[in-house]
Amino acid sequence: QMYMKTILKQILAVSVLSMTTIPAIAQHYFSDAQKAEWLKKAQENTPELFYTTIKPEIQVDIVADKQAFQGYKAVNPRKAEGLYSESFKGKSGIVLDLGDHYTGYFTFRVEEFQSDSDAPIRLKFTFAEVPAELRIPFDPYKGTISRAWLQDEVVTIEQLPATIKIPRRLSCRYLQIDILGDSQYAQYRISDMKFVAQTSAKGAPAALATSDKLLQDIDKVSQKTLRECMQTVFEDGPKRDHRLWIGDLYLQMLADNYTFQNRALAKRCLYILAGLCKDDGYLNHTIFETPVPHPQVVPILLYEYALIYNATLNDYLQETHDTQTALDLWPVAKRQIEKIPSLLDKDGLFDPEKANKQGLWQLVDWQESLDRQASEQGIYIFALEQTYQLAKTLGKEKEVAHVPALIKQMKKGAMKLYDKQKGVFVSGKDRQVSYASQTWMVLAKVVGKEQGREILSRVFADSKAVKPGSPYLYHYVIQAMVDTGMGQEAKEAVKNYWGGMVQKGADTFWEVYDPDNDFISPYQFAPINSYCHAWSCTPIYFIRKYPEIFQK
Repeated sequence: QMYMKTILKQILAVSVLSMTTIPAIAQHYFSDAQKAEWLKKAQENTPELFYTTIKPEIQVDIVADKQAFQGYKAVNPRKAEGLYSESFKGKSGIVLDLGDHYTGYFTFRVEEFQSDSDAPIRLKFTFAEVPAELRIPFDPYKGTISRAWLQDEVVTIEQLPATIKIPRRLSCRYLQIDILGDSQYAQYRISDMKFVAQTSAKGAPAALATSDKLLQDIDKVSQKTLRECMQTVFEDGPKRDHRLWIGDLYLQMLADNYTFQNRALAKRCLYILAGLCKDDGYLNHTIFETPVPHPQVVPILLYEYALIYNATLNDYLQETHDTQTALDLWPVAKRQIEKIPSLLDKDGLFDPEKANKQGLWQLVDWQESLDRQASEQGIYIFALEQTYQLAKTLGKEKEVAHVPALIKQMKKGAMKLYDKQKGVFVSGKDRQVSYASQTWMVLAKVVGKEQGREILSRVFADSKAVKPGSPYLYHYVIQAMVDTGMGQEAKEAVKNYWGGMVQKGADTFWEVYDPDNDFISPYQFAPINSYCHAWSCTPIYFIRKYPEIFQK
C-alpha cells in the first residue's frame, strides 16, 4: 500500500491527541491584516496564461504489448479520415492522439447528418496521459484516493446542433470516444473537436550543446513536464492534484531558473503560502487556488516542507536579487525554524517520537519501508544552513544568532548515526541503511566532500540499502552526487533513471517510477498516478546548471 497507509495512521493518531498535547493558540501568530497583505501581493503576481489550440486529427490503436510500459502502447498512427466530414455513428472506441501531452479544456460540436436526430446521443470521453489508462478497467475501483480524479466523462446531448465543453480541466495526450447510446436510425457527425492547452510558461530554453540523444530527450521531456505544471501556481500535477505543494515548488523553481524564468509565478507562490499559513505561523504544505485560495486543512504538519520553504525563499533571493520580497517574507522564514529545538534529544539528534507527539508528518519519500530519522536530521540542518544564509544576505543574522550553534550541535548529534564499521549513516532502532539517509547527511554537510563521496559509493554498492521510491528523492541523490564530485556517476544516474522513463515512452515525467515495477502506485491503482508531475522535472536543472558535467 506504499506510504498511504502510514499517512492515514499519522492523521488518525494526531486527530485523537488531547488539547494538553497540542496547546490551543491564544491568537494568530501573524495578524489577519498581514496575511491579507501577503495574499494581495500574491494576487498581483498572477501570471498570464498562454493558449494553444490543438485539433485532434491523428487516430491510433492501443494494443497489448508485454514489453511496453504497463503492457500497452499506441500504434498505427494515421489521419483520422472522415472524422469531421462523415457520420460518427458506429465509430465507438476511436482513439485520437494529440501528438504530445497537454493541459487544458476540450470542446466538441455535434450536428445532424443527412437525417433528423430522434433520440439523445450519449458519448463517453476518456482522456489519458499514458496508453494503459485507456485499457486498464477503472471499475471496480480499488484505489485509496477519489476515483473522480480519473478522466472519464459522460455527455448526453438532447438537441442538435450543440457545442459542448467538458467542464473540468484535463491533462492528457490520448482521448477515446465511446458511444453509449444514440438513435437507431439517425445519423450525426462531430464537426469540430478542439483541445485548448494552457500554461504560464513562455518561450523555450536554448538548445543544448550535447550531442547525446538520450540527454536531449530527457531535457525535452523535463521541459514539457515543467511547462505543463506551470499554471497560475506551480502545480504538483495537472491531472492530479492541481495544487501548490512546497516540496514540488522548490524543485520547480530550481528548474525554472534555467528555463522559463517566470519570476512572477515564483513570487506568487511564495506570498500565497505565507498568506495561508496556520494560526501558529507554520506553513501548510499544500494549498488550493479555487474557488478562493485556501489551504488543505489536515490535522498534521508536514514540517520538513515548511522548512524547505526557507530554502525556496533563499534561492529566490539569490536568483532574482528581489530583496523587498525576501524582507516581506523573512518573518515567515524565521518562524519555520523555531520548532526544531523541541524535536531534538539532549545530544541534538532528531527524535521521531517527539515529532509524532507534536503531530508532524515525516515524508522524505514515497517509500514505505524507509526509516526517516537520519533523513529528517539532515533536512533540518540543511534548512538551518539555508535560513542563516538568507539572514546574512538580508542583514538579519542577529535575529537568528543561535542558529550557528544549533547547526554545530545537530551535526555533532548526526555523527552518532554514523556506523564506522559500515562506513555509512544508519537510521532508527534497526539501524537501517538507505540512499535517503546518506543523501541528506551529505547535503547537510555533516561530512566533507571526500567522505561524502565514499559514503555514497558504499550505499550505491549495497544491494540491501533502501532505494528511493520517487523522482523527488532521486533529485536530491543526484545533487549529493554532484556536490561530492561524482559528476559522471550523476550523469549516468540521470540517464538510467529518467532516461528509463523516456525509453518507456514518457512524454512527461511521472510521479513515481520504479524501473522494476511499472505498476507501482502510492494509491494502489496505477491509472490514478500522476504521469506529469512537478517533482520529476529537475533533470533540466542539472543538465543546464552543470553543462560541464551533463553536456559533454
